[in-house]
Amino acid sequence: MEILSVIGARPQFVKASVVSRELRKHHEEILVHTGQHYDEELSDVFFEELGIPKPDHNLGVGSASHAKQTGEMMIQLEELVTEYDPDVVLSYGDTNSTLAASIVASKMDAEMAHVEAGLRSFNRDMPEEVNRVLTDHVSDYLFVPSQQAIEHLEAEGITESVYNVGDVMYDALLWVQESSADEPAVLKRLGLEPNNYILATVHRPRNTDDSERLAAIIDCLSDDPREVVFPAHPRTVSCLADHGLLERADEELTLIDPVGYGDFIGLQANSELIATDSGGIQKEAFFLNIPCITLREETEWPETVEEGGNVLVGADPAKIRDALASPPISTSDATPYGDGTAGEKIVEVLSS
Repeated sequence: MEILSVIGARPQFVKASVVSRELRKHHEEILVHTGQHYDEELSDVFFEELGIPKPDHNLGVGSASHAKQTGEMMIQLEELVTEYDPDVVLSYGDTNSTLAASIVASKMDAEMAHVEAGLRSFNRDMPEEVNRVLTDHVSDYLFVPSQQAIEHLEAEGITESVYNVGDVMYDALLWVQESSADEPAVLKRLGLEPNNYILATVHRPRNTDDSERLAAIIDCLSDDPREVVFPAHPRTVSCLADHGLLERADEELTLIDPVGYGDFIGLQANSELIATDSGGIQKEAFFLNIPCITLREETEWPETVEEGGNVLVGADPAKIRDALASPPISTSDATPYGDGTAGEKIVEVLSS
């Protein structure tokens, strides 16, 4: 079987590492990197440490408007689907790379497989939500991470070829933990004591492009007496500068460059609590049983809130301060995202 896998953003590199490892035991994979994340720290280092094979094609699309970026991806992906005529086009998550792959596959009558199907934040102002919905409705194989994702699809009339395989990011986290030291080198490098710092990330346009929201988040984090480690995406740094917040963030927070996946898992696992607007990090905090404060009003991972380890605060200063003072604690041993064998299950379905 020949699979054309499409990835383009850092979380997709992590997910692909799990599935590609299983796929290549028995099948041929053509790996396509769209270039949506093109910074070396956000791309190359992830391939190296996760053992992902070098992409067969790098489209080099880079940053642009949603329409231009997605359109350029589609043009080049169409050429590749024509050239290889794969049995299945496989894509992950909810980025423009995901949407481009799904549209090309559906227009060219190629079978489309979507890993992480069925997630919904129910906020159509988020580009990711639009990408999720459209991709699910043209996919031939829908690999969902939870029972709730199945219910979301059923509510939209999608009941065929839906497979609850669990979450591939749980597979990836377990793999990293098995191959890592108890106390990662990144702590020593940054002079951090375990369980004695807050880890924070902010990257969603809803927060970074709104000066009032971003200022509220930075103010609350800066006022906390604990050290706040803030790995900052280049776009976030640019937005901090544009809104006149970079100097305060640099003075009051431990502002660092993005780190590799293993280092970041180490930072999460050894933190006292996490404040983030990332869906993937919410989930990793849940896996690691680290209290999570989500800087959004909604989440596509509601199980993390329902089980008690995550709280939604948006950019409301009072809610952020309350959550920092009294972090959410999960006492549940529920495992809504599977048993860490999602990659194997996906390949089993595709093989059959």
